[in-house]
Amino acid sequence: MTLSKPNSSAATMTKLRTDREVSPFSGMCVTCIEGCIGLCEIGRSAYRGAEIIYPQPFGPTTSGAQKDYPIDYSHFNILGTTVGAEGVEADSDQAIFPKVKLEVSLGQKRGIKCKLPILIPGLGSTDVAKRNWEGLAIGAAVSGIILTIGENVCGMDEEAKIKNGRVVQSPDLERRVRQYQEWQDGYGAIVVQSNVEDSRMRVQEYAIEQLGVEAVELKWGQGAKTIGGEVKISDPKKAQLLKSRGYIVFPDPDDPEVLDAFQKGTFKEFERHSRVGMVNEEDFSKRVEELRSLGAKFISLKTGAYRPVDLARAIKYSSDARIDVLTIDGAGGGTGMSPWRMMNEWGIPTVAIECLAYQYAQRLADKGKYVPHIVIAGGITLEDHIFKALALGAPFVKAVGMARAPIAAAMVGKTLGRLIFDENIPSSLEKYGKDVDEIFITSVELKKRFGKDFNRIPPAAIGVYTYFQRLAQGLQQFMCGARKFASAYIKRDDLVALTQEAAAISGIPYISELDKEEVDKILG
Repeated sequence: MTLSKPNSSAATMTKLRTDREVSPFSGMCVTCIEGCIGLCEIGRSAYRGAEIIYPQPFGPTTSGAQKDYPIDYSHFNILGTTVGAEGVEADSDQAIFPKVKLEVSLGQKRGIKCKLPILIPGLGSTDVAKRNWEGLAIGAAVSGIILTIGENVCGMDEEAKIKNGRVVQSPDLERRVRQYQEWQDGYGAIVVQSNVEDSRMRVQEYAIEQLGVEAVELKWGQGAKTIGGEVKISDPKKAQLLKSRGYIVFPDPDDPEVLDAFQKGTFKEFERHSRVGMVNEEDFSKRVEELRSLGAKFISLKTGAYRPVDLARAIKYSSDARIDVLTIDGAGGGTGMSPWRMMNEWGIPTVAIECLAYQYAQRLADKGKYVPHIVIAGGITLEDHIFKALALGAPFVKAVGMARAPIAAAMVGKTLGRLIFDENIPSSLEKYGKDVDEIFITSVELKKRFGKDFNRIPPAAIGVYTYFQRLAQGLQQFMCGARKFASAYIKRDDLVALTQEAAAISGIPYISELDKEEVDKILG
């Protein structure tokens, strides 16, 4: 099994001279020849240095790990049965897939109602999130799911007003909140996340007190990297502004020699880095109580693919503080910008970390302790992933987090909208039609629901909504086949492990061990 594809990738715009003859452990061409201009990561690093650490180009792309992990969701299959039904009458005329209920409620008491067991985790200050925010916000709102505004939005907002280190106005954050709230219809919520710099600027205080936000999230990290948030800046004045606001900016935008090199074109982008947090239970609990006292009605924590002891901390601290939701982001996912090698080579992959989370949550539950609802994220894209994630972590995992896939749907929707406006429909799409009504299959449904306001929904948002509706029907079909007519009925025994390794790491029975006792009862 090839676990890594080192030294060349479309993500870093690098390739090998001898693509078919590669040293498997170093990733170098078997013969590295004098005269090569430097096509691979080593070669390009010889003249562009740290610039080649990151996926490229920054802004219009998202990136996810290329590593082939030993265990992933494809190593499990979903089981069906010929008898019974849970959540509906066991009658062939009643047990049909449209009757599968996908609504969930996340959090304590009534929590936040969502039409689908999906949320979009933190999309923050990266260009790709900002450029596609309108489609994501409106698409998520009309789909009835939670959308999280990620880290550093206020700090990156050039029009933000910051007094004595505290944000008092941020047009960008306000725009993001309002674009979601305008289309919200009683389901979902807009969540504002906070990292080290956000906490120092009191971003969540501003969101709660000035923007009416009721749901907030603390952030320990993400699955794509083990360091703070990163973006690239092409404007030296903005780089200087961010440095003055307390961010780490590299190279130093206040250094005259650096500015001179920038003006000459030696490099074209500065890097803005966030700090890593330092976690302890006392500060965590204190912050949760502060947010509640400010008026937050829903509090979540997002943690990354750290080592098992940190996962144990996240679950235990969340239990003791009785927060609503814990989102666990496994290695392998990603959105805007993470060091490429780090995205591939650090952390615990999604399936492995979910299996650990199940074990740890079960240990607390066995002691009668409170366990917050858990959301699993990290490379989840389609309905089979959703079912498997819910089953593998049942009964603790209530939803999945998805970022790259909804962004892809938004980008496709936006591109189609532009092609329609320009009357430049590709031949591959002409079979569907030539306008929004004809090309987007959910347009009839959305027109009926929103009337004249349908014309205000951008194609990017229609793309997001249409994608989620596909996931909804696909998930309903899987659940109907498993005879589970609401997500609360999904259990671990709805899965079977296809490999011994998957069985060992998960505790899910291997295919030849499945149902042995029941089979013996039937066959005698």
